[in-house]
Amino acid sequence: MDILYSVKEEIARIYSRYESYIVPVLKFILLLVTQIFISANIGFMTKLKNPAIILVVSLLGAFLPMNASVILVVLIVVAHLYELSLECAVIALCVFLIMFVIYFRFSPKDSAAVLLTPIFFYLKVPYVAPVVMGLSGSPFSGVSVACGVVLYYVMDYGKKNADKAGTEMSLEVAQAMAGFKEVIDGMLKNDEMLLMAVVLALTTLVIYVAKRLELEYAWKIAIVAGSVIELVSLVGGSFVLDVKISVGLAIVGIILGIIVGLVMEFFMFCVDFSKAQNLQFQDDEYYYYVRAIPKVYTDINFDDDEDEE
Repeated sequence: MDILYSVKEEIARIYSRYESYIVPVLKFILLLVTQIFISANIGFMTKLKNPAIILVVSLLGAFLPMNASVILVVLIVVAHLYELSLECAVIALCVFLIMFVIYFRFSPKDSAAVLLTPIFFYLKVPYVAPVVMGLSGSPFSGVSVACGVVLYYVMDYGKKNADKAGTEMSLEVAQAMAGFKEVIDGMLKNDEMLLMAVVLALTTLVIYVAKRLELEYAWKIAIVAGSVIELVSLVGGSFVLDVKISVGLAIVGIILGIIVGLVMEFFMFCVDFSKAQNLQFQDDEYYYYVRAIPKVYTDINFDDDEDEE
């Protein structure tokens, strides 16, 4: 176990030293993976599927603020949907504008969640998203996760209707209103999207609140409690809204989310409750009662081992 602790400390030390280089690389990878998934699923505009364009956009996103990168990805999605049909592009753009108003109002610092959530969906593990953001985000991280859910389902709508490109979805002006109504119904009257957005946002909030409770092993309690509530809400909501979901796949995904949460706890909140101390001190105005819980460290030092060699 000491080896794992020492590895964790070494990773933290390396990240702290080279953060200015690591962060752009991670942003580059996130933008690259996001564009690959977009091109593979709704790659209607051939020019945007060009590997050179994808690399250039990813490099640009590596040095832009994450909010700007999210806007860039949304514009790419709208461009692909425009190639499918004007109606899809216009409705998607309106949906994204509303989404951004809500997102920038409540959770502007959780930009990565907007991009990571659709990726988790494409990997068939969407239930990992609320665990990641509940443990690492803010009280409003659920808003970012919900926005990511909307982004995924808008793209999924385009993918499922790709065979309509150039036919009934490319309408004459006289039929434009009917076309818009069809797209609005397809994109927005989606009970599955509503269910997933609400359940994942709720789970994110539950995990965030629970991890901050003054309890021993609060993070583990938060992960398990959030996962149980997620499964119950998902199954109950599917009956209420008459949405078909794979319970087996959901259970596997939730279990994977628990594993990811425990790994995150190891790196972000590794403490030794057996050595907790209750401290008391005072100043001129107050008495303070503090519970101090030490972080887990190890005496193993990789640098020392290298020097000895």
